[in-house]
Amino acid sequence: MKILALDTALNACSVAIIEGENIRAFSHEERSRGHAETLLPLIQTLMEEAQFSFKDLDLIAVSVGPGTFTGLRIGLAAARGLSLASSTPCIGVTTLEALAASVKPEKAKGRPIVATADARRKEIYTQSFAYQEKDVFPSPIGAAEAVPIEKADRAVPKRPFVILGNGAQLLMRAGKIQSETCEILELDSNPDARLIAAIASRRGLPPKGSPSPAPLYLRKPDAKLPGGIDPTSKI
Repeated sequence: MKILALDTALNACSVAIIEGENIRAFSHEERSRGHAETLLPLIQTLMEEAQFSFKDLDLIAVSVGPGTFTGLRIGLAAARGLSLASSTPCIGVTTLEALAASVKPEKAKGRPIVATADARRKEIYTQSFAYQEKDVFPSPIGAAEAVPIEKADRAVPKRPFVILGNGAQLLMRAGKIQSETCEILELDSNPDARLIAAIASRRGLPPKGSPSPAPLYLRKPDAKLPGGIDPTSKI
């Protein structure tokens, strides 16, 4: 299956094109802004590198959050537009499951995996995962949520666990996790489009008529449109 995967949800612009288990083209650049100007030209460049046309694609996969509101909207708009223009199915993968998928079973060593992201406003996004028997990627063992850092104790497992993402150091500095009971993994704190593509490949094509992927918003945005309109209601 030929898959185009993309992520602009946090602080990177990540695009991958895979065919089966082969990575045909890939780019992953850390950036906190400029996604809108970078994403589409990058996709075009990588499609040429992979020697694919958009009509060759079997599936488009995109990160749906949680993440920055602007970043999510850029990625989802691009994925939806390309899906519509090429008549290619499109599915969503959450940023937290993509982060958790970067932890190999031998690194987890049977412990729960806590994926985090800085949600700003003294909050973090977090979700716990664990490998089940014969899992290729870890499965959720709790819901994704936005949690105040001061109350984050309740959102982490009560037994030893591993943790990754840029929320981990925030929790450590706040004294909400202890080195005796958790291990902070030094892995990329942004989703990797190759993993998003691999997760999408495992899921397969969505049923015909499935709705387009929608953003996963776990809290209200900091900014409002003129007139006090919530921008999350417009996507």
